[in-house]
Amino acid sequence: MRDIIFTFITWVASVHERIIGINDSGQYNLTDKQLHFWVIGIFGMLLILCIQPIFKGLAENGFTLVITWIYVFTVVLVITFAIEIGQWYSGTGVMESEDIAYGVSGFLVLFFIYAIMRGTILTVWKMFKRSDEQGSNYERQS
Repeated sequence: MRDIIFTFITWVASVHERIIGINDSGQYNLTDKQLHFWVIGIFGMLLILCIQPIFKGLAENGFTLVITWIYVFTVVLVITFAIEIGQWYSGTGVMESEDIAYGVSGFLVLFFIYAIMRGTILTVWKMFKRSDEQGSNYERQS
């Protein structure tokens, strides 16, 4: 187990250094907080997009997105804490609770945008579906 944890910490430190290298070489000038916002936000959304179909296949009711969100939010929290602990342990960064807050808020903001887009698309889809059904009923009556 210890080897797994150290392997994970080493991998996280490597990814952290790559992201900082991309930020620095691309002259994006994102702060550590902004990087946490975007990286954890995007990571969380990727998990949503991967986990949602799995949970949807397992559940037959309309609460699959809520179940997926709870699962992914938990994973995002654990990963965010692990990143901070890894940075502290490996010396590649400073362990700050603000980084955790920014990372989690990145996920929450991006999920909120996703939820609005998804809700809009589903609403429009249902409206078109109803109009098609009404058109079919009108044709049958004629």
